[in-house]
Amino acid sequence: MENLPKIHDKQPVAVELPAGDHWWCACGLSGHQPKCDGSHKGTGFGPKKFTLPEAKKVWLCNCKHTKNPPFCDGSHKAL
Repeated sequence: MENLPKIHDKQPVAVELPAGDHWWCACGLSGHQPKCDGSHKGTGFGPKKFTLPEAKKVWLCNCKHTKNPPFCDGSHKAL
């Protein structure tokens, strides 16, 4: 599918997450950003699984162009 990943937003999102496994939307199509909702099916993209050893606040990438998925690395500044 062309034009993926779709930029959801040019700003990261701060979220408080519990310890455990999480699935970050890498394609930008999810209706439940920044979490995956399965909208990627058939696109060749898949979600990025990440695990937090403890509950914490994290800044997740919403532009989907980070070099350190799922975390924001400032790539949105160049878009």
